[in-house]
Amino acid sequence: MKNPLILITGATGYIGGRLVLRLLNAGYRVRAMGRSMDKIQGRSWQGYSNLELVQADINDPDTLERALKNCDVAYYLVHSMSEEHKDFADADRRAAGNFISLADKQGLKLIIYLGGLGGNEPNASLHLKSRQEVETILRSGRVPVTVFRSAHIIGSGSASFEMLRYIVERMRFFFIPKSILDTKIQPICIRNVLFYLEKCLETEETMGQTYDIGGPEILTYRQLFEIYSEQAGLRKPIFIHSPIPPFKLGTKIAHTFAKLLLPLSPGISQPLLDGLGVEIIAKENKIRALIPQDLVRCSSAIDRAIQKDSLKIVETRWTDAGSLNPPEWMYEGDATYSGGTLLQGGYKITLACEPDEIWPFISRIGGYTGWYYGDVLWQIRGWMDQLAGGVGLRRGRRNPERLNVGDALDFWRVLDVKPPLNLILLAEMKLPGEALLNFELVPGEKRTELRLGTRFRPTGLYGILYWYSLLPFHNLLFGGLLNELAKRVGKKIVQGPEKYRPGPLFINQ
Repeated sequence: MKNPLILITGATGYIGGRLVLRLLNAGYRVRAMGRSMDKIQGRSWQGYSNLELVQADINDPDTLERALKNCDVAYYLVHSMSEEHKDFADADRRAAGNFISLADKQGLKLIIYLGGLGGNEPNASLHLKSRQEVETILRSGRVPVTVFRSAHIIGSGSASFEMLRYIVERMRFFFIPKSILDTKIQPICIRNVLFYLEKCLETEETMGQTYDIGGPEILTYRQLFEIYSEQAGLRKPIFIHSPIPPFKLGTKIAHTFAKLLLPLSPGISQPLLDGLGVEIIAKENKIRALIPQDLVRCSSAIDRAIQKDSLKIVETRWTDAGSLNPPEWMYEGDATYSGGTLLQGGYKITLACEPDEIWPFISRIGGYTGWYYGDVLWQIRGWMDQLAGGVGLRRGRRNPERLNVGDALDFWRVLDVKPPLNLILLAEMKLPGEALLNFELVPGEKRTELRLGTRFRPTGLYGILYWYSLLPFHNLLFGGLLNELAKRVGKKIVQGPEKYRPGPLFINQ
């Protein structure tokens, strides 16, 4: 194919977001697909001349058909393992079916799919079996499918790396069955995965073939934990072997600890934990002769990931994936009473400065910076959310200085950001309703009014009781936060902080 048009599904996800930039720099014409146009436009690569942006949903045939139109190659990089889908395997099954039927109709010439190793093992988890099932569905059409079955991917921001990091850094000793600890795995560096995904476009022999991809070493989880400890400068963890094999109660206990310990939500961590006892190694290495490259050793891959994470140079993160769903009651044109009761509250403060002088402090909020005031209360709320199976404060943020639409920010998601005037955060903690947090800067003559408002649409009586029970804490936190922000900015307070009642908050549909 000469100068093919390449569709990348899941372009705002962990793999897709990095692959887009790699292919653009290689000179390919790329069409990046995502469910939110604002989210796609917030990526660093959105200004390239050889890039098209398309808003489409893998489960919406009309939008998906438009995304596939005139494309020659498509990378299938979507999955449904998240809190959005209670049955992610069924959701993945339907998505793959939609995609292959329209790929046949649009005359696509090649599909490239990144799946996972271990799906054929007798003790394969539901997650690994689902990856295998998606592969089978994609192969059921007329379009040739090139499949890469990958081992655990080691890279800054990957789900596998985050699980490894949190386990080793937060637990100095833990009980674990020896059968799991000695399970063989073959981790692969993210840059090696991306190299295979790119170079198969130039290697005709790979068309329609299936390849196992892994790193240069076969390890055990014991060795992986020890390698991370060494690279991170930590003492090696102490393993206390459980005398009995994994069982249902043990699995439930592991899931409970995961809620408290890991930064991943249960919708992601539990399926991954269920696959820990499955051997994840390449059964063949024929891709190494077709697409030769220097495979990064596990210690080097971990060291690079740690360095990037410590320097906050993380191009994409596992939290990037997922839909961006503004509440229905935010759409402009709806009546203010649509959707039921809307509870609102807020504080405002006026500073003798311009918005540009305040905005850097707002854009750095959350993550390692914290929330400027009452961090203990924020942490308690995060722990409560973790116990309820939510994301808590563990996700942090991808970049310490900048925010883009779609970014995870502790237990919020950036719904809209317009520097230096507006930031809207959508709550992703467990709630009896829907909640928004909004920072708004209103410029005046040699002064700026900074407004911090919250809107909550309760679900039932419990939601209303929840709002009013937390109202005293909101008043304490919001007033204190604005006061502390003013101190950080270092400008004179003209007025406030004082209460104000925010009006309806709209976005364009």
